[in-house]
Amino acid sequence: MNFPLTINQSAEVQGLLQSATRLETPCGGGDLAWHVWGQAARNPALAPLVLLHGGSGSWTHWLRNIKALAESGRWVLVPDLPGFGDSAAPLHGTDADAIPEPLALGLQVLLGDRACDLVGFSFGGMAAGFVAAQFPQRVAQLVLVGAPGLGIAPEKAIRLNAWRHLLESAQRDAVHRGNLAALMLLHPESITETALRLHVDNVLRDRMRGRSLSRTDALAQALLKVKCPVHAIYGAEDALYRGKMQALEPVLRLAPGFRALTLIEGAGHWVQFERAEAFNQALLATLNAAL
Repeated sequence: MNFPLTINQSAEVQGLLQSATRLETPCGGGDLAWHVWGQAARNPALAPLVLLHGGSGSWTHWLRNIKALAESGRWVLVPDLPGFGDSAAPLHGTDADAIPEPLALGLQVLLGDRACDLVGFSFGGMAAGFVAAQFPQRVAQLVLVGAPGLGIAPEKAIRLNAWRHLLESAQRDAVHRGNLAALMLLHPESITETALRLHVDNVLRDRMRGRSLSRTDALAQALLKVKCPVHAIYGAEDALYRGKMQALEPVLRLAPGFRALTLIEGAGHWVQFERAEAFNQALLATLNAAL
């Protein structure tokens, strides 16, 4: 089933879509949608790079990163996770623990037995950790980006305001801007028209309701079973860890293969969008450190 974009796409989105190859693999009662870049020009010595977006998101969470990563010689594969974007919902479950099986199947279809470097943002970070724990042969390196599920709660609960009841688009946009400021982005100037439009489009296509694992230590428990190298990149001002950032690394160290935590200054939760250049440099340095 296809769930088309509901807004006019920005030039950035259009440009990336024109250079992408769209692929589909089985998922629930339909398909898992993938956008792929860099396959023809990839360096075969480098592992395929798979990017998993956050909750209420799609591949566009990586809008400002894909081009740089593909130009580095990586084959970049970015799915819309089950129940988000263009992808069908999983057969069972509405949280990150429903993601590993259809995602692992898709990776087998697209990559065969080759392991990938798996990078997961927020909700996608939890899903990536679950994949690495349940299907260790699929993951060469794991990178967590702003991932929750570590049993660490912010000192002040993050409140997101409802918007579906509002009839005026300007009113809805005002609420969405407020929600982006509360959770996703640190600086008001980071809430660009592109950021707003991507967010609005993505939340409209979110069919995975009732998620709660982010408020548990489910990812921390999964990391105990992850044997591949584990890295983490977080915005230094991530709202999910405001006032608790010092507790982050000790929990990440539960992973037997933990390597390092990199903090990007001047960035909130959606670090790869807000400080794209710094994030891209940090991610490539992290991925290439083991080469």
